[in-house]
Amino acid sequence: MLFSELCRLAKIKLDERYSDIEISGISSDSRRVSDGYLYVCIKGASFDGHDFINSAIERGAVALVCDCDYDASELPDGIAVIYSHNTRKTMAYLFSAWYNNPQDTMKIIGVTGTNGKTTVSRMIYEILYRSGRRVGLIGTVGSLYCGAKIDIRSECELSNLTTPDPEELYKIFDVMKKSGAEYIVMEVSSHSLAYSKVSPINFEVGIFTNLTPEHLDFHGDMEAYFQAKARLFDKCKKAVINCDNPYGVRLAGMYRDKAITCSAQSGDTSVCAEQIVLDRHGIEYKLSHPRLRARIICAIPGAFTVMNSLEATVCAYELGVSASDIKGALAHLSGIEGRLERVRLDKGLNFSVYIDYAHTPDALENLLRTARGFSSRRQRIVLLFGCGGDRDRSKRAQMGRIASSMADFVIITSDNSRSENKTDIICEILSGVDKESCFTVIEDREDAIEYAIKNAKENDLILLAGKGHENYEIDRSGKRYFCERDLVLKYARKYHLGDI
Repeated sequence: MLFSELCRLAKIKLDERYSDIEISGISSDSRRVSDGYLYVCIKGASFDGHDFINSAIERGAVALVCDCDYDASELPDGIAVIYSHNTRKTMAYLFSAWYNNPQDTMKIIGVTGTNGKTTVSRMIYEILYRSGRRVGLIGTVGSLYCGAKIDIRSECELSNLTTPDPEELYKIFDVMKKSGAEYIVMEVSSHSLAYSKVSPINFEVGIFTNLTPEHLDFHGDMEAYFQAKARLFDKCKKAVINCDNPYGVRLAGMYRDKAITCSAQSGDTSVCAEQIVLDRHGIEYKLSHPRLRARIICAIPGAFTVMNSLEATVCAYELGVSASDIKGALAHLSGIEGRLERVRLDKGLNFSVYIDYAHTPDALENLLRTARGFSSRRQRIVLLFGCGGDRDRSKRAQMGRIASSMADFVIITSDNSRSENKTDIICEILSGVDKESCFTVIEDREDAIEYAIKNAKENDLILLAGKGHENYEIDRSGKRYFCERDLVLKYARKYHLGDI
């Protein structure tokens, strides 16, 4: 593509001297640059892309995107330079332009919040898909288009981003557009908003699920975290907002002209859930909307499912889906991968195991409250969890306190320790644990799962929290395959069915 055409599509001003340069690709990784590439310099936490400009040029880069304060006087003749106050944002526009801005031809629904993004996104996707729309899904568990998985992965083995980097994101949009997509539902993380990954996107609907402490190692404090989330709503036509969360109330005040407010606790909002019924089989409630009255039934248990399905319903209705199609899709939905997902054990086993992604204090508390709500008095709730390394340390003691106060027995273990020492992480969790409660520490996560299954008692309800859909474990040695479902079945057969 001609550099002039790329910049035109990206709405970037280019010096006419460089108009006829042919660009063969774009990269922010100097190691992946080849002949004819545009190299984008990104300042990260550990590296500054400007330090690798010479390497990129040696590999064939013909053009650069640099910070405004970069001195390009020593560059070889003929190297084109674009200066930017925000090279990450410029990169997003360039990758969007490289694929001819594919998102502009589709209706994009963005879901943001600390917890619930994956579930709400999947609910909206299922409603649109089952109502006959051609729809794609982008999020934590991967990308789907009309029921089929789209496998576009980063070359970085540790990449598992809620919102893909621009190089992947706009390629996914392009693939979905060429497949005929009308809608795309995507999870929008606070990191992606802070890093301007989604700046080229105009959202048809933005959804706010909630905000609780998380990623404070990155944002610094809750105000910065909130402001990052709020950026989504500058870019959307309509905003569906959970006003049972105080940050949602604040957000609704900021975007009154586009806000559709939701509540499962009061009737002082645009939309509310009434006559709520919760049990082990799922949830049921009456949805009250100015233009819609419907009885919503969903087979995913938990009070949080009420708000998740409420927001999904409102979004789909605003997009023109009929009430009957919405109700049918939600009634058909039996679960979301890694979200209170029951492991189907072999017949004859008299305990149950659930896998959940809960890795924040709020999510862990909701998980335990839900489990307590649908368990019987005879059931012991056994919780296995850990905390991730190189992430917000302030939540570790909080999660220890919540776990020891709400579960009958707690197994504290590791969970993606990354570069940190597992023992150090566990010690921080233990600082919040009630020492009079019933708990044990087993550092290795597989050993911890084996212990939980081996010692399972009749009617036990075992919760494996933190990994959810993830099928890997990351520690100092790198990333390795790790599937909790396989381990549960392996040890259940070994210790309870005699399959040794």
